[in-house]
Amino acid sequence: MKSSNHIRPYYKEIDQILPQRSADSYTKVYLVWHDQLQVEYFPEWVREERPLLLFIESAHKAKSRPYHKQKLMFVLSAMRHFALECHQNGYPVWYESTSQSFEQGLIRLLKKYEHWQLHHMELNEWDSIQALKQVQKQTNRVTTYRNTFFLADIEEFEDRIKKGWRMEFFYREMRRKTGYLMEGEHPVGGEWNYDKENRKKLPKNLNVPEIFRVEPDAITLEVKHMIEDWFPHHFGETSSFAYAVTSDEAQRALEHFLQTRLHSFGPYEDAMATGHSVLFHSQLSPYLNAGLLSASMVCEAALSYSVQHEIPIASIEGFIRQIIGWREYIRIYYHAMMPEIRTANYFGFTENLPQLFWDADTRLNCLRQCIKPVIEDAYTHHIPRLMVMSNFSNLTQTNPRQLNEWFWFSFIDAYEWVVLPNVLGMSTFADGGVLASKPYIAGGNYINKMSDYCSNCTYSVKQKTGDSACPFNYLYWNFIDDQRETFQQNGRANFMVNTFDKKNVEEKKAIKDSAHKFLSQLARKWNN
Repeated sequence: MKSSNHIRPYYKEIDQILPQRSADSYTKVYLVWHDQLQVEYFPEWVREERPLLLFIESAHKAKSRPYHKQKLMFVLSAMRHFALECHQNGYPVWYESTSQSFEQGLIRLLKKYEHWQLHHMELNEWDSIQALKQVQKQTNRVTTYRNTFFLADIEEFEDRIKKGWRMEFFYREMRRKTGYLMEGEHPVGGEWNYDKENRKKLPKNLNVPEIFRVEPDAITLEVKHMIEDWFPHHFGETSSFAYAVTSDEAQRALEHFLQTRLHSFGPYEDAMATGHSVLFHSQLSPYLNAGLLSASMVCEAALSYSVQHEIPIASIEGFIRQIIGWREYIRIYYHAMMPEIRTANYFGFTENLPQLFWDADTRLNCLRQCIKPVIEDAYTHHIPRLMVMSNFSNLTQTNPRQLNEWFWFSFIDAYEWVVLPNVLGMSTFADGGVLASKPYIAGGNYINKMSDYCSNCTYSVKQKTGDSACPFNYLYWNFIDDQRETFQQNGRANFMVNTFDKKNVEEKKAIKDSAHKFLSQLARKWNN
């Protein structure tokens, strides 16, 4: 169904397939959100009665942040493919495009078609939830259903998580609830967590599998041209786009991971390597977060495969923990902490984001290697995000809310419910310790231990201070000294303050001088 208030030069692929429909023919209308793209998770009555499915694209939403061009391509192409899939499966489909905000477009439709009764599944992001509440206030014709793409109920856990209940204990409860990797009341293998076994550096002679790729079809290419025309100044590039945009393609991506990466996922989960933004990670997060895959679907496929192919316990446990532990946990944390958490800034940092986050133009090879694939492909796995980019942001006293915003619009798998807990809760300690017990910071030795970046860097990781030294080295100790009160309050981290205090006067002065010089010369930019 064509929109009445938007020029549609880039909708030919769907307009020529979707038939014109009379709005008067339908009373029940089911709103399909951009991250709920699987029919089998619709409410049962929707699958039985097949009401009118309503899709809405909002140009206003796309312009609200400089979202990575590939992220916009992915979301919009996946929506259009799913709309056509629903049509082919016998659902009536109305595909609306509007230059207005999502809620303005929806309110206009509901006012125009006063007999429509709107139904939808719970949304994940705060702004969208509030927008739907405003729609409901104005029309009083909206019914909400539980979100079945997730395994955990928010209400069951949010009070405990808000009080600082750690992910490890939540994870163990989710293992018991799902039965995943359980033998009765006991974890398979005798341990709940094998994270200590998953910290190996990538060997030089280990073959890294090819990244799963899908060539863009006509629908995706049409979206690509639209993005390049309408959003030319947005972050990132479009040329290398090769992500799955349908549930069938996402299922193939899952199978590819199981067959080529799962076995080695565990030991090299924390590794980083030049030219490899994925390594043995699944790269399934875009598809999970868009609803092309579900948590239960991915976990059950991985568990079945691990039994049939004798996958090491550390690999399958580490993978399951990412999904039913971390992913489910941060969703609940987000809802428990909103909206106050948006303004969190425990250390009070006010500096703008370093310029290098925008262009990867830096002498620091680790940052160049980690940011370049984000610009090109809107993706790198979680250790570069946490231990290089977020680490550098902390050590350079960058406003954590700017880092959060940058992650939000830069990554293909990023939505606020995912990004905010990871950035403001975990990596920057902006929430003051509700989610993580200490800030995630490290010196050059950690990066050198877990990657090959330092061997090709103009800075020397072996030097601790001075112009030739790795900046992570002196910035780390400068941070420890500046934030010593926070570390002294933490039994796990107090030793770092003691170590700094044992340095002689000359060492301390060299650290402070090197840090001051680097920070004063660091180019910064924030134009969002």
